[in-house]
Amino acid sequence: MRVDRFDFDLPNDRIALRPARPRDSARLLIIDGKRITDRAVRDLPQILRPGDVLLFNDTRVIPAQLEGRRGEASIGATLHKREGPRSWWAFVRNARRVRMGDVIDFGDGVRATAAERDDAGAVLLVFHGEEPVELLLGRAGRMPLPPYIVSKRPADAEDVEDYQTMFAREAGAVAAPTAALHFTDRLIAALDARGVLRETLTLHVGAGTFLPVKVEDTAEHRMHAEWGRIDAAAAGRLNAARAAGGRLIAVGTTSLRLVESATDEESRIHAFEGDTAIFITPGYRFRAVDGLMTNYHLPRSTLFMLVSALMGLETMKAAYAHAIGEGYRFYSYGDASLLLPAR
Repeated sequence: MRVDRFDFDLPNDRIALRPARPRDSARLLIIDGKRITDRAVRDLPQILRPGDVLLFNDTRVIPAQLEGRRGEASIGATLHKREGPRSWWAFVRNARRVRMGDVIDFGDGVRATAAERDDAGAVLLVFHGEEPVELLLGRAGRMPLPPYIVSKRPADAEDVEDYQTMFAREAGAVAAPTAALHFTDRLIAALDARGVLRETLTLHVGAGTFLPVKVEDTAEHRMHAEWGRIDAAAAGRLNAARAAGGRLIAVGTTSLRLVESATDEESRIHAFEGDTAIFITPGYRFRAVDGLMTNYHLPRSTLFMLVSALMGLETMKAAYAHAIGEGYRFYSYGDASLLLPAR
């Protein structure tokens, strides 16, 4: 499909620079088939059914944004995928000033060698020393806020907590699974009382999620791989819940992409551990999920293509037009939507 079919106009003032407080006070647009309803995230216990399963991503965002120098040159690096115990692929700013074998000094005793460059221009950084890389990043790194936020304000101390979900346990993401940012202990308790179930998986979200689609046709776009895991016990519980009539509702596109990667043609979910580069566009047959809770996505992005595959492109364009007209807040710190396709 032509990428320009997924374009839309978004007023600049709709981009949220801070999350809603409290988190579950964010607005929630429900798209049920083609019917659109305005609610709030805190209303989820009244919207979902007993036996439904919410699928959360328990990845934890690491301080993956680095600023350093190679000689006189200023070099920025955003880590996006771990390659080994001491090596990470990174998108590098001012990359033309970096040759393979160069050492980049990120300050606070954190140094890395540029070891390799891939076809897309990313650089493999190998960190020096014996300290775990996570400790090095804790000293020299910053929270990797999306570019549409940091272009308007710098990351600060509030983001250390704000850009982390309540489920965050497995360190390794360089972007938050933002749909889950809306959940609170109070909301989880109300969902438990309603009989709504939950499961967690792990997908370490990469910075590639923010990369623009530069080709004219979706068939030519190459997705960046991300590492994920679903254990056998969780897969078994998800299959059992669906067999009992419960709906599987992914909280975030990261959870959706991983569970779809782990599901066979007969809609059986299996244990999974490894990389996935699944690219979901209209025409894809969903095998696992019955719904999706997600924030609002950029024009022409792979994530807007994904929600269009689930609900239909014209339905999503109408829903986004409604959200813009009603003053919903967009992107990572913005409001949410609950997508329930007609089946």
